[in-house]
Amino acid sequence: MILFPNAKINLGLHVLSKRSDGFHNLETCFYPVPWYDILEIIPSESLAFTSSGNAIPGNQEDNLCIKAYHTLAADHSLPPVHIHLHKNIPIGAGLGGGSSDAAFVCTLLNQRFQLGLTNRQLEQHVRPLGSDCAFFIQNKAIVAHEKGDMFSDQGIVNLKDWWICLIHPSIHVSTKEAYAGVIPQENRKPLTSILRLPVEQWKNELVNDFETSV
Repeated sequence: MILFPNAKINLGLHVLSKRSDGFHNLETCFYPVPWYDILEIIPSESLAFTSSGNAIPGNQEDNLCIKAYHTLAADHSLPPVHIHLHKNIPIGAGLGGGSSDAAFVCTLLNQRFQLGLTNRQLEQHVRPLGSDCAFFIQNKAIVAHEKGDMFSDQGIVNLKDWWICLIHPSIHVSTKEAYAGVIPQENRKPLTSILRLPVEQWKNELVNDFETSV
């Protein structure tokens, strides 16, 4: 079976406060975009992961695709599979490619082996893998809160009549580096209020707090 994990962009990002668990409370709008990896899962005698396309750093056991398999296998009987990922989405670009891959692995395993998990249950499985993993289960425009894994206002934005131009300058920025230059600020105009303005007005209101550090 083959699926096509897509990327996402952030329409605004407000870093509100630092959490006691080391993460940040934030407010952002995740919006899916049609830039895809290619994910294939086939039966195998042993669990295996291979990749092609853009180079993926790290070892196999640390890959989010393998971690996604293990998080489902911990609660459900899964046979070994061979996971192949063709990587198109740039890494370290804030496009959520790794999180999307992990979420789509769980979605594909759920379909392939008829686990019967609901989207809500799949979200619970993928949340520990990354703050934005749960978004890719619903995979619709949505406002994210807390660590980026709690949602509201699904469908608040529809850009179907707009072109989105994504330019990747071949620069990798880690999450730690992105947050390094951000000063959290809680008292600010709610992102939902900004997103409900005409798109033409966003340039005067919509801010991504990573603009300073990145």
